[in-house]
Amino acid sequence: MSEDRLPRKLAAIFYADVVGYSRLTGEDEEGTHRQLKSHFEAVSASINTYGGTVVKYAGDAVLAQFPTVTDALASAADVQRDLAERNRDVPDQRKIQFRIGVNLGEVIVDGDDIHGDGVNVAARLEGLAEPGGICISDSVKSAVGNKLPIEYESLGAQQVKNIADPIRAYYARLQPGATLPEPSGAAKLQKTSSVRVTVGAAVIALVIGSGLLLWLEPWAPEIEPAADDQITLPLAEKPSIAVLPFNNMSGDTAQEYFSDGISEDIITDLSRVSGLKVIDRNSSFTYKGKAVKLQQVGKDLGVQYVLQGSIRKAGHRVRITTQLAKTADGYQLWAERYDREQGDIFALQDEITEKIISALLIKLSGDEKDQLTYRPTRNFEAYDLFLQGQQHFRAGNKEDNLLAQELYRQAIALDTGFGRAYGAYAVTLAFSFARGWSDRPGETLDRALELAQRAIQLNEFLPQTHWALGYTYMQRKEWDNALAAVQHAVTLVPNFADGYGLLALINNRLSRADEAIELIGKAMKLNPYYTWDYPYNLGRAYYTKGQYGKAVDYLHQALERNEAVTYPRLFLAASYVELGQTEDAAWEITQLQMTNPDMRLSHLANAHQIADEVLMQRFLTDLRKAGLPE
Repeated sequence: MSEDRLPRKLAAIFYADVVGYSRLTGEDEEGTHRQLKSHFEAVSASINTYGGTVVKYAGDAVLAQFPTVTDALASAADVQRDLAERNRDVPDQRKIQFRIGVNLGEVIVDGDDIHGDGVNVAARLEGLAEPGGICISDSVKSAVGNKLPIEYESLGAQQVKNIADPIRAYYARLQPGATLPEPSGAAKLQKTSSVRVTVGAAVIALVIGSGLLLWLEPWAPEIEPAADDQITLPLAEKPSIAVLPFNNMSGDTAQEYFSDGISEDIITDLSRVSGLKVIDRNSSFTYKGKAVKLQQVGKDLGVQYVLQGSIRKAGHRVRITTQLAKTADGYQLWAERYDREQGDIFALQDEITEKIISALLIKLSGDEKDQLTYRPTRNFEAYDLFLQGQQHFRAGNKEDNLLAQELYRQAIALDTGFGRAYGAYAVTLAFSFARGWSDRPGETLDRALELAQRAIQLNEFLPQTHWALGYTYMQRKEWDNALAAVQHAVTLVPNFADGYGLLALINNRLSRADEAIELIGKAMKLNPYYTWDYPYNLGRAYYTKGQYGKAVDYLHQALERNEAVTYPRLFLAASYVELGQTEDAAWEITQLQMTNPDMRLSHLANAHQIADEVLMQRFLTDLRKAGLPE
């Protein structure tokens, strides 16, 4: 039968590879076989305890299955804990360990065989695991969550051999001294009934070693025949979309801010819909000015639909063309051309959003309907000034920051109820404080807080106003208020990647490294082509954890995305000091001073506070050793 016609199942795959076996066989083959047989018997016992059933032996592999993903991960943790105990008194050179990879994904059922990407991904995860450790996919972490006493450590997105898309991976470790729960009811039923479960089953593949099965087979359990009435459950996933930057057809590059702003506002509108996954602006805008193939966009961003369009702004009129298409085959769901007065732009945005929601058959809650029709301003001139301010603020330098402030002030003067402009103005002030651009830093932060609070009063439904308030509170070192404000922003808009990014930064400042790593993982899902601050936050978190090698890797990734930014170099210099690489640390400080000649330790102590005083002093001491002036 053609593979396309074979049934497919959602399964949790567990893949374990023996480490150290081939190294030992030449020294004491018989003793090594006994040791490995004992280890494998322990694995088999754990599979049985947690309701697993061996599916087949093939070459060097053994496949088994579990009734739930939780039982599969519990068995993996039980195996590693038991084998660690068995190896406790064994010399390092005589130890045999397993590396385990666990993945939840689709497999192809070919008679009694199981294969496909679900199994392949598990095998690649195993390669990322440490000897004696477990590496899992994001889908497994999401499914198991806190059901087991397991600690997770994010490895970020990993590009592995023969798998097209990056895999988001985690180390999974049993908490010290923790007790694993009893197997689930489903596991107990599986254990007593010997019924083969394939829907949602956890498949275990144990790659043992050349020749091992010749002496394992005598005690291997028999394979149960497949049931005829298996049920196939579809993979539950909400629709996903990327809004590509609309082309500026005005013939004037100075109008780019307008077409970019409209595109971004449509992204913001769609991000409010909980039943839709929306890719962040930063990832969508990587395609700006490029000829794109929808299939490639779908593959790159992991989306089913793409919205494209163009804008021509001339005099008091605006012409917009849009089309919504499937990435799989380019099929166009709808296309429209609008020719309106500038003042109708807000109603036009509403109409485009409504048509997308309707075409994708998404059901909105009452709150979502209200929020989608809410506009922070209906004054076109104020809106136009605001979009210009956004363009200048993103430039990230002092001069453009001042221009952005002036444009936001002008927008507010035209519409005193334009809360989003107040919030944006607050962010420019708080940002100038953080960069040391303000002559009166205390007054600057007070004014920023006043503006941000006014923004909330005027536009409470907008995630950006809550983000602005959280960012301002963070600069004021009011941590609880900062967390509450940004958490409200991501509650309003579940797809708000920059909200998760700011939450990660706040948690980093609070020295909560694990929380920061998890939050950046969420942000990366929504923003696959993430900006420099994402790996920066990962690098900073690993500096906090004392894992300086990992910190260096991620901080270099941040600088590859933007070599002019300040904070990655600071933490990179500090990490190099901790690694004893003083020349590299000094070089980073030299590079930093070329673009920031006024950077001083005294400024960092005030503007770049770390809540944990011990960690803050360690950071400053490292930078002092690297050569940053007092």
